[in-house]
Amino acid sequence: MIQSARIDSGRRDAIETFFRDTFTTDNPLITEAVKRMLAAGGKRLRPRVTLLAAQVRDVDPQRHLQLAAYMELIHVATLIHDDVVDNAQTRRGVNATAVDFGNRISVLAGDYLFAWIFKNVTESYPPPIPNILSAVLAEICDGEVLQLRALGDLSLSQEAYVEIVSKKTASLFAAAAECGAIAGGATGREVRALRDFGLQYGIAFQMRDDLLDVTADAAALGKPVGNDLAERKMTIPLILALQTGGADLRGMVERFYEGREQDTGAIIEGIRRSGAVEQTQALIAEYAGRAERSLGPLEDGAAKDELRRLAAEVTGKLF
Repeated sequence: MIQSARIDSGRRDAIETFFRDTFTTDNPLITEAVKRMLAAGGKRLRPRVTLLAAQVRDVDPQRHLQLAAYMELIHVATLIHDDVVDNAQTRRGVNATAVDFGNRISVLAGDYLFAWIFKNVTESYPPPIPNILSAVLAEICDGEVLQLRALGDLSLSQEAYVEIVSKKTASLFAAAAECGAIAGGATGREVRALRDFGLQYGIAFQMRDDLLDVTADAAALGKPVGNDLAERKMTIPLILALQTGGADLRGMVERFYEGREQDTGAIIEGIRRSGAVEQTQALIAEYAGRAERSLGPLEDGAAKDELRRLAAEVTGKLF
């Protein structure tokens, strides 16, 4: 476990060094906005997945740092856009980009960053990597639209929720794993296994993020607790709580979403009392288990062990 942690720390350090010393665009203002977002932190999970997928066959995954960095930059561009759409004030414990630069610059920065990424990807990588990344951008946008249409929809089903998060969040994890595997020379069977890992892991990751919104504190989240409720998002703990929490909880949520109540505290307490926290934890474990089982076709080795560790971490457990 200690050796594994050292390897992972080294991988993260390499990613951070790449961003600090190598990343720049032709527009200084956009470069500053993106670097501010990068400096605010983040787990860098998407580039880590890319490098681990490449490592399945390539003994030198550091050769794929640039590809891994693009995965994080796609994520950053989506966050910049999300904060404009959601009128968010903070991100990762600091001002959202729109707060410091305004909505117009933020939208243009996100658009520019997408264009810059795909210009470089198409110049540097042969198909199917550019095709995969262009398709995932469409998936992310589709997921965002589906989520916007579902705001405040108390009848949203668990199945519809999974469709939204599969597109909005998990699709990029799947693409990160798939592209890393292809770049590293993995077999077709291994590529499919790694893509499935990314998809299942991404669903579990988003469920975990939803759960933290009603169980963590603001300092740990880097944004206000109950922020998803304030934005009228239908998260998995809320969906499950509405199924078992009774008419009182449903009434509270309806009044809150209609603007007739302001306090999220009673709703969060109702979600906790309903058993939805435990149900969500069970679902996270289910999808994390699917992610781990997806790794079956891979040969045993350090990369497989690290991917299994990621799946375990999203459940709050370590093996």
